[in-house]
Formats: sequence, C-alpha cells, structure tokens
Amino acid sequence: MAVLSKAGCNAGPCHGNQNGKASFKLSLRSEDPEYDLNALTRDMFARRVNPKDPEQSLLLLKATTQLAHEGGLRFRKDSPEYEILRRWIGDGATDDVATAPKLTRLEVSPTERIIIEPANEVQLSARAHFSDGSKRDVTSLAVYEPASTSVKVSHDGLVSRDAPVETTILVRFLDQQVPVRLAFIPARPDFAWRKTPAHNFVDDHVFQKLQTLRMNASELCTDSEFIRRASLDLIGLLPTSDEARAFVSDKRKDKRAKLVDALLERPEFAEFWALKFSDVLRNEEKVLDRKGVQAYYHWIRRSLAENKPHDQFVRELVSARGSTYVNPAANFHRANRDAVTRAEATAQLFLGTRLQCAKCHNHPFDRWTQNDYYDWANVFARIDYKVLENNRNDGLDKHEFIGEQIVYLARSGDINNPRTGKPAQSRFLGDHSKSEARNTDSDPLDALATWLTSHPNFSRSQVNWVWFQLMGRGIVDPIDDFRPTNPPSHPALLDQLATDFVKHRFDLRHLIRRIATSRTYQLSSNPTADNADDALNFSHVLPRRLSAEQLLDTQHQALGVSAKFSGYPTGLRAAQLPGGSPVRRNEVKMGGSEKFLAMFGKPSRLLACECERSSETTLGQTFQLISSPQINSILTQKDNRLGQLLARKLSTAELVNELYWSLLTRPPTESESREATKLLAASTDPRATLEDIAWALLNAKEFVLRK
Repeated sequence: MAVLSKAGCNAGPCHGNQNGKASFKLSLRSEDPEYDLNALTRDMFARRVNPKDPEQSLLLLKATTQLAHEGGLRFRKDSPEYEILRRWIGDGATDDVATAPKLTRLEVSPTERIIIEPANEVQLSARAHFSDGSKRDVTSLAVYEPASTSVKVSHDGLVSRDAPVETTILVRFLDQQVPVRLAFIPARPDFAWRKTPAHNFVDDHVFQKLQTLRMNASELCTDSEFIRRASLDLIGLLPTSDEARAFVSDKRKDKRAKLVDALLERPEFAEFWALKFSDVLRNEEKVLDRKGVQAYYHWIRRSLAENKPHDQFVRELVSARGSTYVNPAANFHRANRDAVTRAEATAQLFLGTRLQCAKCHNHPFDRWTQNDYYDWANVFARIDYKVLENNRNDGLDKHEFIGEQIVYLARSGDINNPRTGKPAQSRFLGDHSKSEARNTDSDPLDALATWLTSHPNFSRSQVNWVWFQLMGRGIVDPIDDFRPTNPPSHPALLDQLATDFVKHRFDLRHLIRRIATSRTYQLSSNPTADNADDALNFSHVLPRRLSAEQLLDTQHQALGVSAKFSGYPTGLRAAQLPGGSPVRRNEVKMGGSEKFLAMFGKPSRLLACECERSSETTLGQTFQLISSPQINSILTQKDNRLGQLLARKLSTAELVNELYWSLLTRPPTESESREATKLLAASTDPRATLEDIAWALLNAKEFVLRK
C-alpha cells in the first residue's frame, strides 16, 4: 500500500480517481486495503499479478513502462518499490491486514524550520512506529506533498526552494500524515531588528515571529488612516469630516482605544456585523421568503446589539425549532434543508472543518472518514419541517418557499451510509466514545449545541473568523479549513485569543476590541524593504477593496445622498438590507443599486461559507465606477453635498479641503490643493468642476481600497 501511494498510483488524477483509469480503480490514497487487494488480485481475471512469474505481472510491467503506460514511469526495476511489490507477488500476494503490526504514529523531523540564505535546502526524515513496538525508517517510502510550487521535494525527502517562501510540506505514510512548516528566507545581511512596542499579547506573538523571520513591522498608520480603517471595519461607514478632524486634532494618548469603544457602541456596528453573519448563515430570500429573512436578520442584529455571548447565540441557532416567523433562529435549519447540508454547514461554520471530501471517500487531507461524515450527518437526520403554506410565485421552482414553516424534531429518522448500505450511527464529529447524540434522556439538539460550543475548535474557529474580518486574512487560512495539513501561521496567538475569548464569556465586542487596539491592526499599509513580499505574517496591512455594501454606502454617504432599493424605503443603507438578494427578481426589476451590489460581489448566500463573497476586481467594476448612471446620479443630484458646499459660499480652498476630508478622510496635499483650487478658480461652471473633482476622488484607489 505504501508503494502504491509513493508511486502516485492511487492519487486522484490516476487510478485513485472516482472512476479509475483504463478500467483499473484503486481506493483514493490507500484508504481501503481490502478493496485494493481485490482490484489487484481478482479483478480482470487476476491478470494484474502473476505469482508464478512475478516479473511478468502487469502491475510491474506497466509501472516500469516495459509495457505502454499512460501514467508513465512510476519506478525503476532496480528500485526498492519494485522489489517490495515483486516480493509480495512472489509470496502469493497475500492479505496480511489482520496479522501485520498496525502503524500507530508517524514521526517526522523536522516539523518546523527556518532556513536562511545561503542555505536553500533541508532534509526531512520519516520514522514509522508500529503496534508491536517496532520502528522503521520510511523516509524513502513516505509521500511528500508541498503546498507551494516554489519548493521541490526529492524522492527521499530533500526539500529545495526556487525562491524565498513560507510553505507547508505534507508528509504521508499509509494512513498517517504530518505537516512540516518551512520558511526559506533571504539572508538580509543588513537586517537589524527595530524594537517595536507591543500594545497587547497579539503584538507579542506577531513581532516575535517577525524577528525570527528577519523582518521588521511597518510603522503605525496615521490618525486619519486609523479612523477611516476602524470606521469601515466596525460600522461599514466613513467618519464624517467633522469626526475625522476632531480625532486627528485630539491629543489624548488613548484616543484610538476610545474610538474603538465608541464605534462598538454605535447602532451601525450591530447592523454591519449582522450583514456579515447573515452572509454565512444563509439568510436569503428564495428559501426563507421576505418575512423570514427580515425576522432572521432582526434576530441576528438584536443579538449583536445586546452583546449576547457568542456561544449562547450559536446554541440558540443550533437548538432552535418551532415557527420560522415566531422563533427566527429556526431559519438556520430551514436554510439548510437536509441532514447532510446541516452537518456540513454546522461543522464548517462553528468548528472550522470542511467535511465535503469525506462524503464520497475518506478525506485525503484530514482525518475524517466516510463513517465520520455520515455518523455526524445522522445527528441531524431527525430535524424536519412542516410547510404550513407555500404561496410561491414560480410554480416550477421547487426550492422557492413563501410562507410559514415549523421546524421540529421527528421521533425517528436515519440516513444510510453508502459505503456500508446500512443506517449511520449518530455520533458527534470525531467522538468515538459513547455519544449523547441520540441519548433519549436529553434533548438531542440541546446536547448537540452544548457539545458544539464546548469543543476546543469552536472558540478557535470563531476567533479566526473575526480576525479575518478585521485583518483580511485568517490565522488559519482559508478560515474554515482547520486541519493538521493547514496549520495556523501563528498557533500560539490563535490559542491565546481563543482562551481570552472563553475567559471573557464569548464577548464578541471584547474580542474585536482586543484585535483593533493591537499595534498589529494599526500598522501602516506602507511596506518596509524587508517586509514588502510578506503576505502571511501581518508585518504590514494589506490593502483590500471595499465590500460591495461598503462601497455603495460610502459613495452615498460622502455625497450626502440616500440610496434607493426596489421594494425598500428610501434611506435604507446597503448594509441594512436583510437578505442576500435585495429583491425577488421575477417580481421587481433590479435597479442601479442592486446591479452595483451584484457587480461588486454581494453573495447570493447559497453557501454557508465566507468564500461566496467576492472581492475580486473585474473590468465590469471599472465601468461601474467611471461611467455608470449610478455614480453620475449621485454626483449630479442638486441638493447633494456638493450643492450644500457651494451654497455655503466657501472659498475654493475651503471647498477642496472639505471635499477631501469627506471623501478621503484627510486634508489635500499641497499639490492637490493647488491643482484643484486652480481648476475651480478658472472654471465658468464651479458645480460641474466640483463634480469632476469628486468623481476623481470616488475613483481614487484611496477611496476604493481599505488600507
């Protein structure tokens, strides 16, 4: 089995494919030795192995290309792999699963290493520990899978790099796998660590790693950059020109911490973060209907406004049942309409675990088996719902629901495990002891909710999600893919944040405050000479495009114009829209605001995943910004901020200054002020010229990016 893995025969692109290759199928990555034994010794009239003349076995002739093989050369005749298979075939291709010692542990050395130029390679070694107490060097038989194409790993585990990189190597032998973190860094002979003051423990962890990597952190961002950044991150809006000027002129040393506290108490905080939660909790209109979406959104927003402990919030979601109108949290189970979807969504959202691969086969990069997958899914099998009424508009769309539904727990119900063909046994994920999942003495959903929010990965995954919202990248990234082969960039930091979160009773505001008041959060986006290439270690802030709602809301806010959405009252901000799609498109035609949100990546909320929201930039977005009627309409509206500024009879310099503070949260530079003032002074139509200047600022990177 180890040879088949080492040669890549049972990999996904080869015979481990779901349909196999050339009528020959193996289990993916040796997950099913019994199946593979039958495929090798019985399938196709047992012609793949020849115990009487092992060297004439099709298995060996193909792998060594003595016969034509689409997969090419897998090993040579003089290799240990060839000899292992030849000897096994010659011994009768016997099944020794029941008698052979079991692999209990794979020991890999090193598991973490920083390699500084001129060194550019490191040797990995692998040692297998077996149930009979024996140990064996398996370095030459282990499989090495680098996460980056910038490194190469030889047959015998020698890792070399093409360029400076921080990466993970997955070392795999039989059913055990170990991740190895390596960082190849430039020598930087002139590097000198600049001692940087830490604001809290976040900085201690981040700066300690930066020093090890011979990388200095960037300087602090300016006050105007900080108030803009914090306002966008916490409430989704820009500070007003008066708020920004007052903050910049404030001389108090603790003004940044006080600003964070003030933003966390504003009603816009609950609204903006309710939008984030609504995205991943699938609060969308097609399945939940307009009334259900609004009830669900208002429950989420109210929970945030009340600062409900986050574990309580999740317990209420997972254990909810009853009317989807009366008990809005029940919409969590309504949005995820079957046991498998609920199981996948719950694991991904609240444990940071992606299980989808284990639906068809044992997970190739994690420890989850098909049995784990279906036993976990069976925990949700008894959750059902009654449709009291369905007044859907599209009679052909079976997924559309308009009307009240009742979520309840049925007395019976199981799903079948397709591997065994038998009903799955309800079991909490990863729990191999006697599970409370079907304990008749307790409420199954309450037991699930309690187990879930007590799991170590619950606090770690929730902390990681919040870190991503504020920093643009998770400590574990992707943020919902916690597994040994995708380790955190700062494991001790993640653990301490999680411990702190639990210690403060899952206080979401406390967690956000902890991160936002750190120096790491407040670093400039201007890189230094030694951290310019860093995208993993938070040495400087990585600029990112504003979200669809942020961009639309800030455009209207900066110009003092209310947005309009079909079917909603004027004045509602994009961040206050309850659902994923602002309107049911077959009822009301999408207006300019709805098209803008769709163009800039507002998710349809069809997946319980942050990945559905797009932050990609496209050519279509460029046209939306520079020439769309949406932008022109708010620029030319007579009573907008431009009209109000002109009505105040300000000097041209004052006009320009106010415009820059309103749109870019800073005063114009000397050259910007000079050029804009010159344009206005020479203009025969000050209003049109002011519109042109505002248009330029709305399209500036400084406006479109959060930095």
